Amino acid sequence: MKINIGLSEKNLKNSAEQLSGVLANEMTLYIKTRKFHWNVSGESFMELHKLFEAQYTQLEESIDEIAERIGKLGHKTIGTMQEFSKLSSIKESPGKYASSKDLLVELLKDHETVIVMLRKDVDEAGEKNKDAGTADFLTGLMEQHETIAWTLRRYLH
Repeated sequence: MKINIGLSEKNLKNSAEQLSGVLANEMTLYIKTRKFHWNVSGESFMELHKLFEAQYTQLEESIDEIAERIGKLGHKTIGTMQEFSKLSSIKESPGKYASSKDLLVELLKDHETVIVMLRKDVDEAGEKNKDAGTADFLTGLMEQHETIAWTLRRYLH
């Protein structure tokens, strides 16, 4: 059945594609955060282990919400590692097992990258696609990443 929510087919498609890129970044960041949770060590082990768990749990919720948003716009959601890797701006570091501080630095950098991209996505969703719902959704997501980045930054100063 055709969707009739006040957006053109082109704008629906553009928003869904934009959200697919966001989803790819969230999945990559989720996997990295899980890896760091499993491999963190040192004096602050338990604290960072719990911090990373809270962060990947939050990312997991966001991932589901992004996938559902794509469906609300009438499009299919990508769901393979190959698709995520192709679209993600966040890069993995296979075979590397960094110090606690380096894990924090890397996650902070990744969250800041996502924040910068989401700022652009918010503008594009609202201005180009005329999709206020997606712009608002992405704004909320950006604010979550800002909070995570702030928390990570506090560990480094």
